[in-house]
Amino acid sequence: MQNRLLVFILAVVAALVLLSRSVFVVHQTETAIKFRFGEIVGAGYAPGLHFMVPFINDVRKFDKRILTRNYPAEQFLTSEGKILNVDFYVKWRIADVGQYYQSTGGDEELAARRLAEVVKDGLKGVIARRTIQQTVAAQRTEFIGDILAVAGEPVRQLGLEVVDVRVKKIDLPEDVLDSVFNRMRQDFARQAAQLRAEGDETAQTVRAAADRERVEILAEATREAEKIRGEGDAEAARIYAAVHQRNPEFYAFYRSLEAYRASLGKPDDVMVIAPDSDFFKYMVKPTR
Repeated sequence: MQNRLLVFILAVVAALVLLSRSVFVVHQTETAIKFRFGEIVGAGYAPGLHFMVPFINDVRKFDKRILTRNYPAEQFLTSEGKILNVDFYVKWRIADVGQYYQSTGGDEELAARRLAEVVKDGLKGVIARRTIQQTVAAQRTEFIGDILAVAGEPVRQLGLEVVDVRVKKIDLPEDVLDSVFNRMRQDFARQAAQLRAEGDETAQTVRAAADRERVEILAEATREAEKIRGEGDAEAARIYAAVHQRNPEFYAFYRSLEAYRASLGKPDDVMVIAPDSDFFKYMVKPTR
């Protein structure tokens, strides 16, 4: 009886071991390859429970999340023949796990090194077609698109997908920094002088136009004032003539008062006139 129980327990244990060796679980963040005596018989398994033949099949799992790898500064040549020190990083993930395993043996470090070489070749081609200013000002999407156009097929052969390539820092070698900065200063000084000259020319043009317009406005205003003054004088003369014709004596009296107002009572004024002069006619002999 005890022997039968022991055999049963051993059978259950063996069955459990056999069952555990017959299934494998792929998590959401993983992808897997199934081998048969070292030969790939299945790849790219979806997350979940999968089966295999015990002792014949083997499984290797790989991280399918986006990985980031920073790379030290590398030197690249621009279209101007200038050397740039460029620090960059790459975001990548496994796109074809079977191809990835065949290309790198599943070694993440080896894959990162090969990917770095491919991306560096792409960067070299992209930067070689641009000046320093164009390299710095390039849009990220344009930059990535140009790199992938050069490096796309080699990356696919590694079974990888490049998600992003970012340039962290662009520096000039120390031996050319001073010359470049001096040339930039000269260029900026030349541009500033040109802008100042253009500004002075524009200012002179505007000032001349304003002066011309001012002279025209003043001339027009003077002409209009003279016209109005002439019309006023003519109207005054007409009124004076009408008054004189209607009442000559009152007109003479009014004109005398105007003369008195204009000549008498001024500080420090001296007048030498005979008392019986017509000027004082209405003072000594008022009209009735």
